[in-house]
Amino acid sequence: MTVVGFVGLGNMGRPMATNVARAGFELICFDAAGTKERLPDGATAAATLSDVFAGADTVLLSVPDGAATRAIVDELGAAADRRVTTVVDLSTVGPQVAGEVAARLAELGITYTDGPVSGGVAGARAATISMMFAGPEEVLEANRPVLQAISGNVFHVGTRAGQGQAMKLLNNYLSATALAATSEAIAFGVAEGLDMSVILDVLNVSTGRNSASADKFPNRVMTGSYDAGFHTRLMAKDVRLFVDSLSRTGTAATVAASVSDVWQRADEAMPGSDFTQIWQFVSGR
Repeated sequence: MTVVGFVGLGNMGRPMATNVARAGFELICFDAAGTKERLPDGATAAATLSDVFAGADTVLLSVPDGAATRAIVDELGAAADRRVTTVVDLSTVGPQVAGEVAARLAELGITYTDGPVSGGVAGARAATISMMFAGPEEVLEANRPVLQAISGNVFHVGTRAGQGQAMKLLNNYLSATALAATSEAIAFGVAEGLDMSVILDVLNVSTGRNSASADKFPNRVMTGSYDAGFHTRLMAKDVRLFVDSLSRTGTAATVAASVSDVWQRADEAMPGSDFTQIWQFVSGR
C-alpha cells in the first residue's frame, strides 16, 4: 500500500490528514509549527521534512502560499534519501509557481501535481471538500483512493500542473466577490431600516442568492462567530494571485482589481481576522 506523507497540519491540513489516517493509509506527517501537537491519531510524526521524503511514496502539501511550497521543494531537491515519486499540492500557490515547481521536480524524476481544495474547514473535516486536480490521468488514478479519503468531489480539471490553480483562483475570486458585494448590499439595506434576517430570507429565494447570503451570513456573521477558519490574509492573497494571473493572460480585470483592493485594505485593517469579518470592514462595524 502507498505510504502517504503529509506536510502542513494547519486549519485545513490537519483534518485532511486525519481523514487519510482514518482511511487506513500509513501516514507520515510534518509541520514546522509543531508536528506532535497536531498529529492525527494513527499517524507517525516525522522529525524533519527529509524523513517524510525518505519514507513516503506520495507527499501531500497543505501550506499557506507559494513561498512555502518553494521552500519545501528546495529541501526535497537537497534531500540525500528520497522515496517520494509524487507530490500533490493541496495549497493555493498560483499557476506560475505550480509550473515552476513542476519543472524543477521533473528534473528529479518526481511528478508534481496540483490539487487545491475548496469547502472550508467544515468540508475538510467532513471530507466533502472539492479538489481541483491537474496532472497526468495515470497519477490521479494511482492516488485516487488517497484523494477520495480527503475529498467527496475530485475533479480532473487538466493534465498540466497549474490548471488546478487556475480553477481554484477563479473559484476563490467569485467567493470573495460574493462576500464583499453581499456585505455592501446588506449594509445598504440595514441603513434603510431593513432587518438583516429579512434581507437574507428574500435574497435566498431570489436572484441575488449566493454563497455569502446562503452560508456565510446566516452561519458566521449573524451568529457573531466569524469562525469559517479561513483568514482574510489568505483570501486577499488568493484574489491578488488571480489579478496577477489576469495580467499574464491579458483577460479582463476591471472588477477583479476593485475586489482585490477591498480585500487588501481589509487585511491591513484587520490583521489575523477570519475572512467573514469582511462584513465588519465594509459596514464599519
